[in-house]
Amino acid sequence: MRKSSLCILIIGTLIVFAHGVCVAEGAPPDGMMIELLQGSSVNGITDATPEFGWIVHSSSKNDMQSAYRILVSSNLEMLGNNRGDLWDSGKTVSSSSINVSYQGKALSPNQTCFWKVKTWTRKGGEGAWSQPQQFVTAKTLGTYSTPGYSVVKRDIAPSEFIKKADGHYFVDFGKAAAGTVRLSLTSPADGHVVTLHLGEKTSTATSVDPKPGGTIRYAEIRLPIDQGTHTYLVEIPKYKHGKRTLKMPEDVGEVMPFRYCEITGVPGPFDQRSIQQVAVHYPFDDRASEFSSSDKTLNEVWELCRYSIKATSYCGLYIDGDRERFPREADSYINQISHYCVDREYTLGRRTHEFMMTHTSQWTEWMLHSVIMAWTDYLYTGNRDSLESFYEDLEHKTLIALAREDGLISTKTGLVDDQLRKAVHYYRGEHVKGKQFRDIVDWPSGERDGYRFGTINTVVNAFHYRALVLMASIARVLGEDTDAEEFAARAALVKRSFNTKLIDLQTGLYLDGEGVAHSSLHANMFPLALGLVPEERKKTVARFIRSRGMACSVYGAQYLLESLYAADEDEYALELMTSKDTRSWHNMLRLGSTITLEAWDLRFKKNLDWNHAWGAAPANIIPRYLLGGRPLEPGFSKVLIQPQPGALKHASGIIPTIRGPITVSYRNDPGRPFELSISIPVNMTARVGLPQSNEEPSVVIVDGEEVNAQHQGKHLFVDGIGSGAHVLTCK
Repeated sequence: MRKSSLCILIIGTLIVFAHGVCVAEGAPPDGMMIELLQGSSVNGITDATPEFGWIVHSSSKNDMQSAYRILVSSNLEMLGNNRGDLWDSGKTVSSSSINVSYQGKALSPNQTCFWKVKTWTRKGGEGAWSQPQQFVTAKTLGTYSTPGYSVVKRDIAPSEFIKKADGHYFVDFGKAAAGTVRLSLTSPADGHVVTLHLGEKTSTATSVDPKPGGTIRYAEIRLPIDQGTHTYLVEIPKYKHGKRTLKMPEDVGEVMPFRYCEITGVPGPFDQRSIQQVAVHYPFDDRASEFSSSDKTLNEVWELCRYSIKATSYCGLYIDGDRERFPREADSYINQISHYCVDREYTLGRRTHEFMMTHTSQWTEWMLHSVIMAWTDYLYTGNRDSLESFYEDLEHKTLIALAREDGLISTKTGLVDDQLRKAVHYYRGEHVKGKQFRDIVDWPSGERDGYRFGTINTVVNAFHYRALVLMASIARVLGEDTDAEEFAARAALVKRSFNTKLIDLQTGLYLDGEGVAHSSLHANMFPLALGLVPEERKKTVARFIRSRGMACSVYGAQYLLESLYAADEDEYALELMTSKDTRSWHNMLRLGSTITLEAWDLRFKKNLDWNHAWGAAPANIIPRYLLGGRPLEPGFSKVLIQPQPGALKHASGIIPTIRGPITVSYRNDPGRPFELSISIPVNMTARVGLPQSNEEPSVVIVDGEEVNAQHQGKHLFVDGIGSGAHVLTCK
């Protein structure tokens, strides 16, 4: 039986910890987890031996959990009396605080259970019991399935309310959200009609744009009202569904993204208390992450991208914008990694990834993203259940079936359909045929920097290499050692072939493909971001990348920024994220959107939408690279904190993890040593890198004491930093 991991969260206590308040010795665990679902009561647990987790607290530095005790009871009163009739783990000597498997009496379908946990730490001793948590098992147990939440509705009051004339009002809710409007209206007679104009864009300061262009959303809705005072929930026009479109649940109803509402024909009294935006989204903790810095534009860009992750979650899976409303792998990867960086929530990313395992896109690089998503989920959760359940599918998603003898892959090699059918399943369970495989490089097609396609394409093979590297890691995790060796050998072969057949030896740049005499931005940024560029060529490749500017789409920007940070080009990466050019996140804000766009501007994609999370790369780039926090070991048992600040003078933020929040703050004043303040959760250690351009050996001071540091690139590294608050600087 394959299992899936899930999580539960006691919000109040977690928020206190997340904002850096000291926790008293003996404090109970919080951040309670069962199968990645969060909340005081969770449903739909399909795993017969579910996995538990929690956040451990201690006021002592460098502390670790030494033991735990879990109680699972069939009723709350029994649990309150510290009796676990279903399972009492006893005091179990272990540092494990995530993915702890249930080992009690057999659970039954539709069973309601309650659990709590207490922990011991090496320095703090015995803690108090956590608050109790309730979970309900599914109708069927023992089949692998990642449970999820229902989307939630939230009332949003107007941020601006303007009376334009008698019966005519303009309302701004501050941010766009998918949902509808609730109105309280008074009419002297039946049959009066109020007209609403909902939209994402304005044509004047107080008018909703009825012709916004592209697929920017607008709707005119006529609402008949009855005599007297009544409350109305506006019915949104039915979405025109395609064959693959995700449908909204009937109990939620249809939604549309909008920020503004203009109302005419209101017959009676009406003020800002008479109207609310009813926003629909997946459960989201707005306080789980934070970011602020010395650059106002960067702060605005981060908030735009962070909010985009929340606002686009209304279908219960990641979607390819409201224009299409279905998942694609590349979009979903950027959504996933961004979501994991701004909220301690993993079910939406995992459920979307698993949905796409049998609902695959036809784009070659998109299929390869499935392996990247699988590994990302494992890194952030430390849970291997999804890897186990989909191992064979992931193996096919590497597209080994398309490889030549030299390891490089092509969609034009004439392989028989039977081989291709093993590789991937298309939407609605249909098998992909050879003619449906297509390389994409970037989208829209005008954003490819003049990329010239051949039989063997560089970008596709960069992703193929990365998929092989990650499959080797996945195989090792699952104990498939023979497979791991084969994947690693294939990856090495691809890297050798890539660096001999796809490079211009005169320029040191990568060509768009075999036999193609052109070097695009994409043919160079993807290999650098995905680990193919030898150290001695990085400066040459990075110099060329800088020369091309933002010659890619909002999707390509994810890998452009990653390539720059991989080459220590953090100053230029910061320039791009704070740019005010047309190709920038600031331009999205200037246009008036509060959710990231599908493209940089309407001129680059005539049917673009204003609600596309694949444009939200800074939501993950800022915490992972500019603040520098990313997992070194699965489940964040070890974290890398390596700030790459560029010219930024100061920055601070909260990075959510499954073990608890990491806080990072630094000062980067010219002429002064870089100063870094961090706070690490219990049960986590850190490798910390302080930026330093001087290659002379230096001493790092940790909490007032000198320690040895290792110089690597532009950073000085100190290993083994434990939990609690620490201050690091260079002498």
